[in-house]
Amino acid sequence: QVQLVQSGGGSVQPGGSLRLTCAASGYWFNRYDMAWYRQAPGKQRELVAYIEGGTGYVQNPLDAVQGRFTISRDDARMLLFLDMKNLKPEDTAVYYCNYRVVWGQGTQVTVST
Repeated sequence: QVQLVQSGGGSVQPGGSLRLTCAASGYWFNRYDMAWYRQAPGKQRELVAYIEGGTGYVQNPLDAVQGRFTISRDDARMLLFLDMKNLKPEDTAVYYCNYRVVWGQGTQVTVST
């Protein structure tokens, strides 16, 4: 059974940093692409960052987080990471890791003074 279990997140002041972690199980993690999405209140879920399996090629389609968020993976431990720095109030959202049609449980990130 494929599972994605998230950890990390929480509340931070503007300019702060957080790391999100997604622990995968039940499939050949290293072979497959993974992604982080986020959904802010009242908004649609949006793709934050994407990392390919095998090559580790990264795509950051969301301009708002360019240069501040970094996606990475540890294939040996079957972990996916999202390192977030210089956080802004507009980054407040529930963040989800994703593999195909499987989603993590979601992690709240709140950026406020």
